[in-house]
Amino acid sequence: MAVLHNRVSQKELKEALFRETEPRNTISFYHYFPIGDPQLFRDELYRKLYALKVFGRIYVAHEGINAQISVPTPNLEAFKEELFGLEALDQLRLNIAVQDDGKSFWVLRIKVKEKIVADGIGDPAFDMSNKGKYLNAEEFNRLTENPDTIVVDMRNHYEYEVGHFERAIEIPSDTFREQLPMSAKMLANKKDKDIIMYCTGGIRCEKASAYLLHRGFKNVYHLEGGIIHYASQVREKKLPCKFIGKNFVFDERLGERISTDIIAVCHQCGKPADTHANCRNEGCHLLFIQCEECAKTYDGCCSVECQQVYNLPVDEQKKLRKGKDKGMMIFNKSRHRLRPGQNLSKK
Repeated sequence: MAVLHNRVSQKELKEALFRETEPRNTISFYHYFPIGDPQLFRDELYRKLYALKVFGRIYVAHEGINAQISVPTPNLEAFKEELFGLEALDQLRLNIAVQDDGKSFWVLRIKVKEKIVADGIGDPAFDMSNKGKYLNAEEFNRLTENPDTIVVDMRNHYEYEVGHFERAIEIPSDTFREQLPMSAKMLANKKDKDIIMYCTGGIRCEKASAYLLHRGFKNVYHLEGGIIHYASQVREKKLPCKFIGKNFVFDERLGERISTDIIAVCHQCGKPADTHANCRNEGCHLLFIQCEECAKTYDGCCSVECQQVYNLPVDEQKKLRKGKDKGMMIFNKSRHRLRPGQNLSKK
């Protein structure tokens, strides 16, 4: 019987990935559909993908599946056969990464969750099948030519910061579950307007479109396949690109460039930059934007204090971390994190 969990250390897995010579494709997909036994579905899927050397992060719940994965190119067709062999996922749209070095993931993790997107919705009358209308790239461009059309970004602040669509409204919240009621409140007097919602790959904006319809909105649309699919369509069909900047992604790349525009700034010096980094201090891992110059100056750390810790012997670093509650410091994505001009060392 195939293993159902990883049993190799993260260090060994990462080293093995970088020794690989065969190319890989980074792919994301999701689908809302009823799964009667998520654990059984998860275990069967793990066996199939493990055999194909698929890496990545997949969530399974009663409401469906959400996946970001890396597939060896030689195994791509076999992967599609396995995935499309599941009736509910037959011919499912796969979002292929725009920029891809094949090093996005190095281990396969499939977890059973309460929901594939944490939404905070407790109303039993909420119906995911009553969702907004899909828009492809061409339809999105055409509808946004109307100045009365409202474009809503359903991603977090750190995603919006480095790239977004023209005229897109940011919902200023740290989590999707906070954004849903906030978006309805912000748009309360625009229930008869054309509203387009978008996100990275489509999963959040699809649920958000259903939520607004549930709250009484009339003309709600969502971008099919999100920014990733939009960028692919724009490139293939040579359409005007209305997305400005970089698309944040939730893997080792931390972003893929859509346009040449740099709309964010380095959180340390304030110069134009849109490269996200996790502070190299293992006791911090703050997510922040760092330019190349500051990356060299601070050794990839967010502050002088973290740089000093990072350059200590490993055993001393472990002693400093022992017993400390790192809490929000780990991969901190809060919109309240420090900005240029503030002291990044005071986290």
